[in-house]
Amino acid sequence: MNFAAQLFYSRYLSERLERLFSPRPAIKDSEENDPFWEREELHLGPSQTATTYKSSSSSNGAMGRRATLIEPERLKDFGEEELLNGDVVVHKIKVVEAPEIKLMDPPKTRRVSEFRIVPRPPAQYLRFEDISAASFRIQSGIQKTPCTYSRLSKLYGMEIYLKKEHLHYTGSVKERGVLYLLTCLTQEQQTKGVIVATDCNFSMAVAHHAAVMKVPVFVIMPSGCSSPCLRIYRDYGAMVISYGSTSRDSQNHARHLASENGYLYLEEDESAEYLAGLGTVGMEIYEQVPKVDAVIVPAAGQYGLLAGTAAAIKHLNSQILVMGVEPEGFPLLLQSLKTDSPVPNVHSSPEQKLYEGLMERSLGVNTFQLAKKLVDKVLSVSEDHSLVAMLRFQEFERSTVDAEGAMGLAAILAGNLPELRGKKVVVVVSSANMAPELMRRCVDRALVLDDRVSKFSVQLGEWPGDMARLLDVLSREDVRLLDVCHRRHSDKSDLFKAKVECVVETRDKTQSTQLRKTLNERYPSICWLDR
Repeated sequence: MNFAAQLFYSRYLSERLERLFSPRPAIKDSEENDPFWEREELHLGPSQTATTYKSSSSSNGAMGRRATLIEPERLKDFGEEELLNGDVVVHKIKVVEAPEIKLMDPPKTRRVSEFRIVPRPPAQYLRFEDISAASFRIQSGIQKTPCTYSRLSKLYGMEIYLKKEHLHYTGSVKERGVLYLLTCLTQEQQTKGVIVATDCNFSMAVAHHAAVMKVPVFVIMPSGCSSPCLRIYRDYGAMVISYGSTSRDSQNHARHLASENGYLYLEEDESAEYLAGLGTVGMEIYEQVPKVDAVIVPAAGQYGLLAGTAAAIKHLNSQILVMGVEPEGFPLLLQSLKTDSPVPNVHSSPEQKLYEGLMERSLGVNTFQLAKKLVDKVLSVSEDHSLVAMLRFQEFERSTVDAEGAMGLAAILAGNLPELRGKKVVVVVSSANMAPELMRRCVDRALVLDDRVSKFSVQLGEWPGDMARLLDVLSREDVRLLDVCHRRHSDKSDLFKAKVECVVETRDKTQSTQLRKTLNERYPSICWLDR
């Protein structure tokens, strides 16, 4: 505000306040008729009459100022006390600028090549969570099999525990995978039913558990299947249909019936549900045997059992060794590991009667990858060692198992695992399904392989008592005579001598060695026949 404006404003304000707070004089008649803009109180400048203002020294350029009737303290109510002396108050206005805004440095630009691209890990085909879920789902339908200390431990110099999976209702470990597989089916699939083909442990497990779950189950069998096997499936509650002369014919017919009637055709494969159910064996082993050093798992026709068990064991303790065993006649996993890819078939073939249905098994891609990653060692055993292992189970464990179930023990008695001496080892006994007639033949052959049964031929003269003296020697050696054949007429024998063939059984190899020494000294013409 400039000086003239301040002076004008101060005078105007003083006159207004004087009129407001002073007694108002009576209005003259002449004033009533004057217009309000011509009245004296509206003239803010100096009065025209010289006597109105007293002369005074100029202040701030003004000649003088009219005296006010308002006490200076009253002006405080209006905030104008600084104008009483007529001084001009210059207000200093301080302009406060806005705070300076400091801009941040622009982000550094990076090339795409500088960014580290971290690839996502691939999804695991078989997780431990799946195995744990399978264990919870099947606990009401599958018994927890025992894992007991074996008397064979002292014989082979290690602590051997036998995981007796052959004690299931159908005599096979495959019940675990089958039951979890059936529980994972949809309600519609369970209502329509399932269908299987061929006579194997997998089919028996499906027939049993599907019937327990009230799921319709159909079994297609070749016409050459034995009557006892058909009766077993019917006793489980399955509808058995005979079709074709080979297992291939029955499988094709089963697929045809499944497509026409809406059944679900089941066959042993490497589905995640099936492997998760089999993997529950590893969880139970870890719970039942503390501080275990190694687990031996049969792999012939049961590669899913090896993969599932290894997945569970390695998750719980990666220091535990997992070893797979398969027959020498069908080393499918060994050949696959050498070529670093699943081999569909091998040129060699196992004994069909001993490893029934083994030729129909194959090694899937996922099962092979799991075995390659998790299994520490894979080895093969001969047929002879498997037969001797079956004999050991009968003598020491009072149990009957088949060749597949005895393969884990066969690897130990063959001497292929010297690194396990003094260790705590669990052997999985996977199955015990073998016909009685075949079992008898296997035991007889195992006795021969174990040097417990010997066969020899000797030439005796025609003197009376020669045969009696031979039998007396065998009696003193405390051996069991199984068979004897006395031949008087033989093309290759001496004219005046008879050929005698004997089959004897000894307690062990020590007694067999002593018998051979005694007979060799007494009868120089003795001939021990090959096994």
